Amino acid sequence: MAAASGRTGRPPLTEERRAEIRLEIARAALDLFVAQGVAATTGEQIGRAVGISARTVWRYFPTKESCVRPLLTAGAGLVAETLRQWRPGQPLDEAFDFERRAAEDDCLLAAPAHATVGALVRLTRTEPGLRAVWLQTYDEAEPAFARALAERAGLPAGDLRPAIQAAMFNAALRAAVEHHAWHAADDTRTDAATARADLARVLRTALTTAAAGLS
Repeated sequence: MAAASGRTGRPPLTEERRAEIRLEIARAALDLFVAQGVAATTGEQIGRAVGISARTVWRYFPTKESCVRPLLTAGAGLVAETLRQWRPGQPLDEAFDFERRAAEDDCLLAAPAHATVGALVRLTRTEPGLRAVWLQTYDEAEPAFARALAERAGLPAGDLRPAIQAAMFNAALRAAVEHHAWHAADDTRTDAATARADLARVLRTALTTAAAGLS
């Protein structure tokens, strides 16, 4: 009797598992960058920290600097949805309710407020490759913010006004996160809840400052 034909081997990874692996790589790369710098970090080291080969690392990310992208893009979808649901007449900072999110460990605040990610943002001041990835994450998020603001206002997607509003909003967010990271004391005794609360205060100040152009 002929053997049944068919493919053997490992089943393909689910999208959920792929996302988990990307996050594991991101965390390993981040820890290595902070501990020893970008130049001293190799793909082999990143892979070893996760238990995979360097070849697998490069399947997920084109460069070692881009490995941190999953950490920097966390929460972008939630931000866009919050903009879409922003009620007319409601102050923008109230729409985001940063203090409540900080108290509830919301994903919008958890990543930037994390001490290690804060150290990564500080590295973007001196590491051009990381700076490029950092700025690219905001550049890619901005069209989604513009679409959300256009939907909220009932404007066509190509209207200039929501595009300008999104650019102002995006710049305020980035400036706030950078201000928090660059001015916060690098104190390992600071707990995550305190860091998120401080970031919430800085974000509220940034959006209040930008609100005149977003009303």
